[in-house]
Amino acid sequence: MKDLYPSRHADMAEFLPRHDPVVHADWSAGAPISRDQADAFERDGYLVLEDIFSDAEVAFLQHEARKLLADPDALEAETVITEPGGKEVRSIFRIHAQSRVIERLAADSRLVGVARFLLGDDVYIHQSRLNYKPGFQGKEFYWHSDFETWHVEDGMPRMRALSMSVLLAENTPHNGPLMLIPGSHRQYLTCVGETPEDHYRQSLKRQEYGVPDEDSLAELAHHHGIVAPTGKPGSVVIFDCNIMHGSNGNITPFPRANAFLVYNAVSNRLEAPFGVDRPRPAFIAARGEPPVITPISGPLMQEALA
Repeated sequence: MKDLYPSRHADMAEFLPRHDPVVHADWSAGAPISRDQADAFERDGYLVLEDIFSDAEVAFLQHEARKLLADPDALEAETVITEPGGKEVRSIFRIHAQSRVIERLAADSRLVGVARFLLGDDVYIHQSRLNYKPGFQGKEFYWHSDFETWHVEDGMPRMRALSMSVLLAENTPHNGPLMLIPGSHRQYLTCVGETPEDHYRQSLKRQEYGVPDEDSLAELAHHHGIVAPTGKPGSVVIFDCNIMHGSNGNITPFPRANAFLVYNAVSNRLEAPFGVDRPRPAFIAARGEPPVITPISGPLMQEALA
């Protein structure tokens, strides 16, 4: 198959055209989001949904996140990633397979319905994790396009995936919220540098390959600007797989946490990586034929505790 999105091959970065739609389905009155929301996602590459979970559901999710953080030794060891140079938990991967509560969240019809509409297909979980950014010690996530890494290192063929970040703590302008460059999803920015073997062991703590060059980043930021959606617990930030995003470190005493779910279209299942010899482990990128999600309606507590 021809590589439509080559990266990490040339000595200079370049902007390539996007060959895939952003919204893969035609809007109709029965869509799970409004026409204005669909248009905003098409234009900006991200969308914020608020007040879709009840206070009780949010408290239920927060309790689960605290429980998982309190006992990381009970989880699969390779899925627990600590902060660079520290022992604080940075991320817990494949969390939907280790927590019935997050498994239920990932299947919730309020999320899955939006993912299936935007991607125009049935979906499965490509990646899941809990992200923590502890007070004072939480380090940054540098600017990157998820798709560039998923394509080069995992073998995701096309731009037909999206991420949903379910906020589990108040995200303020000060505690390292997600930052995005709206409109940057419409071009594919290649990266420079041959990928080291087992790059994931370092990149999950601090990514050094598959990150954009500063000149190109500056061009994107000057042209499109930077936004940092904030919100109360339970808010959901949805963003396209190719949008440029990152976050600052957290030097406040207020921790940040979110449940991070990546939905991929079943027609876009992973192939051989496009830029490395060996794909990353399955706890980072689901391979083969992961189960298609059957949406579940009703309160989160109902199925998760059944």
